[in-house]
Amino acid sequence: MHDIFEKAALIKMVIFDVDGVLTDSSLFIGDDGQEYKAFNSKDGHGLRMLQDSGVIAAIITGRQSEVVKHRCKDLGIEHIHQGKREKLPAYEELLAETGLSHEQVAYVGDDVVDLPVMSKVGLSICVQDGHDFVKQHCHWITQNKGGRGAGREVCEMILQAQGKLSQILASYLEH
Repeated sequence: MHDIFEKAALIKMVIFDVDGVLTDSSLFIGDDGQEYKAFNSKDGHGLRMLQDSGVIAAIITGRQSEVVKHRCKDLGIEHIHQGKREKLPAYEELLAETGLSHEQVAYVGDDVVDLPVMSKVGLSICVQDGHDFVKQHCHWITQNKGGRGAGREVCEMILQAQGKLSQILASYLEH
């Protein structure tokens, strides 16, 4: 864990996949073709805490969805790349937009399509119920499943490694 904290201490941006990471991979599609996804509110608050601490939250997802657009707007996430089956070009765009180096970026994924980006970043994370091959090629595996608190776990681990978590949590007692 010491090595993971060293990597996490350098992180300035965390990129999240959506399906299987911020959701449990379920896709609900109505007769009209409308897509629905269930997001975890605790993950959402973790993303807010992360951003409030100065760490950028970003999204790269293979699917295109209005639901994701609405969720990101609600969470204040500005860097959103949807419909990116090939995720590496979107990652390179994010680096160019932010001026960050590979070592300053973490990526949270769950499936093999995430590996090209995961192999480049300073901290690669797989959710607990991610694909076994991805787990073999990442730096850290969450204890929680995708859409079931893994996002919050990632945010709090990074905040802890950067020495910010205690102060953030204590602030909720000061009111």
